[in-house]
Amino acid sequence: MALPARQILLCQSFRSKGDPKGICHKQTDGFLQYIEEEILDRGLDMQIVATGCLKQCESGPIMVIQPDNLWFKNIDSEEAIDAVLDGLEDGEPPSDYLLA
Repeated sequence: MALPARQILLCQSFRSKGDPKGICHKQTDGFLQYIEEEILDRGLDMQIVATGCLKQCESGPIMVIQPDNLWFKNIDSEEAIDAVLDGLEDGEPPSDYLLA
């Protein structure tokens, strides 16, 4: 089995026992499935991964594309996800969502 060209990391706010969760998981319900379906529909060589807290709560929900190390903020809708995936396909990530 070949390794994917890219991974999408989607913050799900998991933290060590006792630490309060961040906000990303509350705003991304159903996004993992939506992203997976979009990846398949678009024929992208990517894998989606749910992560622990990425410690960018003030800008969340957060999505990271590796190995490009592109960090996206405010990924709180299917439209935002589509904009990021469209930008990746076009070779120009959407600056509105880039975490600088």
